Amino acid sequence: MKELINKLRLNRSLSRFYFGTIIVLIIAFLYGVLSFRSLPPIIPLFNQLPWGEQRFSPSIGIFLPVGIALGITIFNFVFSSVIYKTIPLISRMLAVTTFLISILTLLFTIRTIQLVI
Repeated sequence: MKELINKLRLNRSLSRFYFGTIIVLIIAFLYGVLSFRSLPPIIPLFNQLPWGEQRFSPSIGIFLPVGIALGITIFNFVFSSVIYKTIPLISRMLAVTTFLISILTLLFTIRTIQLVI
């Protein structure tokens, strides 16, 4: 695993995108932690579902998008480090996609918290 990480460190664009992804996810997590006390007991997290109790989640659910984005980040990081030697373009595309997912996660977290506060 250490050599896979070293491969990606050599490519500056990949390492910058993954570093930026981690920073954005940390910001989203910290924003959720700092505003957790002012959240109501249930929040409307699943806005695409029909009206009713299916839309709601306990307030701890505000960390669910960050956790999912972190899982996607880890998977894409491992996958792009494995295929970097053979297909570097796909590795770059995965890094950019991961960065965009983290930005959308940050926006979703901010929007959801601002909606209920």
